[in-house]
Amino acid sequence: MKYLLEEIFRTEGIPEFTFVRPPNYNEILVDIRNPGKPIVIEGQSGTGKTTIAKKIIEHAFPDQSFEYLTARKSRDLPQIMDLSEGKLLGRFIVDDFHRLDTSIQERIGNIVKISAEDPDPDQHPKVVLIGINKVGSELIYLVHDIAKRCGIHKVMPADDARIKELISKGEEKLNITIDNQHVICEESKGDYWLTQLLCQSICLLNDVLDTQDDAIQIHFDVEELRGRVIAKLENSYNDPVKEFCRGKRFRSTNDPYYRLLKTIGEQDSSIVDLNELANANEEVRGSINNIKERRINILLGSKPICEQYFYYNSDTKNFAIEDPALFYYLKHLNWDDLRQSCGFRDAENEYDFDFAISFAGENRDLAKMTADLLGVLDCTVFYDEYFEANYLGKAWSAQFNEIFGEKARFVICLLDHNHNEKIWPTFERECFTPRVADAAVIPVYLDDTSFVGIPKDIVGIDFKGCDMSDETLVTDRIVIKLEERLNNA
Repeated sequence: MKYLLEEIFRTEGIPEFTFVRPPNYNEILVDIRNPGKPIVIEGQSGTGKTTIAKKIIEHAFPDQSFEYLTARKSRDLPQIMDLSEGKLLGRFIVDDFHRLDTSIQERIGNIVKISAEDPDPDQHPKVVLIGINKVGSELIYLVHDIAKRCGIHKVMPADDARIKELISKGEEKLNITIDNQHVICEESKGDYWLTQLLCQSICLLNDVLDTQDDAIQIHFDVEELRGRVIAKLENSYNDPVKEFCRGKRFRSTNDPYYRLLKTIGEQDSSIVDLNELANANEEVRGSINNIKERRINILLGSKPICEQYFYYNSDTKNFAIEDPALFYYLKHLNWDDLRQSCGFRDAENEYDFDFAISFAGENRDLAKMTADLLGVLDCTVFYDEYFEANYLGKAWSAQFNEIFGEKARFVICLLDHNHNEKIWPTFERECFTPRVADAAVIPVYLDDTSFVGIPKDIVGIDFKGCDMSDETLVTDRIVIKLEERLNNA
């Protein structure tokens, strides 16, 4: 029988002929077969989580239909909401569970817990939840006593034996033999989907489009293969990668997103904990710490093309590239070419922050509003409360000396009599006053108090007598001017 190449090595949909069972396939099957038992299937991208669930249902339960819902599709969200509110009965797969709001996750967790406890499981929905690594432990955190009632299964990347099994199944159907299978194992890193793509590409390089009449042996050069695959992926992924790297509001020196993505591309896993990543990579620690609390979510929320491909949970600090093809693309991208294409330029000095705000406690509300609004404009701001966790166990005096003295491109100082009289603001002034001569200090005048080392004729922002709680006024009189100064730096 003759088969088409795309039927055998499939890069879309569920493979019919080259599906390989993971080691814990039977355990997952038994739990799915148990009517009242909720299931969590988790793992990194490309491990075949969704394929495994669908294969089990397709082969073991042909008469039991499961409705497939995913948090990625807006049309599925109303049904997911109904499920979380106990309005639905039946059997459901809820994919991309980690992308749901925490409140919805918790409600679904409570629904499935009740289902597991009831001796009549038909009165409740049967739910299979699919998500990235740690989704099971996060669900347990939300619904503490669900652990012993829920089957949590982690799907690991394939070992070499299973990758070779996949290749062999395809070879048999196409009547071919592929040389150097170990190279495919090394290149795919246990990713089932990527193995399918690599094998399909090898066949295309050798003009194998369907089952061969006579058995043939086909060859490939890994560099040529990699170049062919990357060129194929370029059209799909160049735009989202470039848009992510440029941030919400592009500035030629604002490259923390570029640094983050480049570092992730050097990792073995497409799912990373940004706290761990920052701690393990000193050269990008400042860039990651500056964007991991708020700015990544602001960026993803402002650019749908980025939100489609990148996932971030600011509570857990889990960042995920959920498309295995995109992760492969990043691992073999020419980052110098991308940097140039994005329009970044190397600054004369490297700064951890665009701005650092110096203020007295009486003006904290104004300082925080200014920091928050600058953050919305994708500026890196040192505001002490943002970074308390980063500096636990360290002396503020040493940190402030570095931040106000050299690590911030500009220092914003909210000047009034309180700043003049308080100990900490006075210490901060001692740190940043030497930078007045370099035009790196931007005063915001709240009254007419004079300061040693800050001449009266320095051009600053006059905010005397203004309503400090008026967000529109703060935006127009302070924040927009600060961003313009940064853009002209």
